[in-house]
Amino acid sequence: MLLDDALRAVQLVERFAGPVVDVGSGGGSPGIPLAVALPEREVTLLDSEQRKCDFLRQWAPPNASVVWGRAEEQPLESFGIALAKALAQPPVAAEWCLPLVRVGGAAILWVGPSADLEALTRVSLQLGGGEPEEHDGLVLIPKVTPTPSRFPRRAGVAKKRPLA
Repeated sequence: MLLDDALRAVQLVERFAGPVVDVGSGGGSPGIPLAVALPEREVTLLDSEQRKCDFLRQWAPPNASVVWGRAEEQPLESFGIALAKALAQPPVAAEWCLPLVRVGGAAILWVGPSADLEALTRVSLQLGGGEPEEHDGLVLIPKVTPTPSRFPRRAGVAKKRPLA
């Protein structure tokens, strides 16, 4: 079930070039299944907890690297795709993901049926993203302009004071 859920994003990921980052990788899904399914793609598994990174290092395929750190502290606009599954409410996940994505790339979020797409659109536009596209429980947010210099906000601020 977890494997199938992660692999739903393969076709969306294939639409965009460049390395992939799984923000808040935790137990490795969706990053590890996508790295296995797309062996030609470079995948970064990013998590802020060292013990989770230690676990991820044991299971990461050769095309995946593990980074211990926070999304707000990563190099801006250095990925083609940023993924977030069960990371935070969609507007917060978008704020953590979109600054990492270069123009022409996208963020892909796993969302539930109650996701507020209007709030997500408002946040996306503030971060250089375009209109979110819904794809059967996944939301693709294209990156259309560079992230404004006021982002990312300091670590933890997005969750404490969401933009939406």
